[in-house]
Amino acid sequence: MEEDKVPQDDDNVLEGKLKVLKYAIDKNGNYTKVKTVGWEPENIVLSQAWEEINERVDAVRSKVLNGKLSPIAYHMEKQMLDVSMLAGYVGYSSFRVKWHLKPWAFKRLSETQLDKYAHAFRISKEQLLKTD
Repeated sequence: MEEDKVPQDDDNVLEGKLKVLKYAIDKNGNYTKVKTVGWEPENIVLSQAWEEINERVDAVRSKVLNGKLSPIAYHMEKQMLDVSMLAGYVGYSSFRVKWHLKPWAFKRLSETQLDKYAHAFRISKEQLLKTD
């Protein structure tokens, strides 16, 4: 694609706040870097992906509010982590993290354990206990 033909469709999910680097061909036939705010097909796909992610977060949040999962599940989904990734961040086994996803097990966590999870999510301990 030629440098002056790189799409600049500003109607995107990032609201023009982020530009993506693409490669294009300049007037001399050489590859050059061009910043773009996106193009329509890419913006549609990104928008659909974020809708799905938000739906998943809302579904997990409902389960937390209904007492079926602990707040760890909500923050894990919100930050797009899976059990094994979170286990690596907090230094626990995957089995132990799964155990802490149960509301009654979560209520028994020590302050040190809560601190580890809060640190992994980069939130305060108070925020860890909330799901809003």
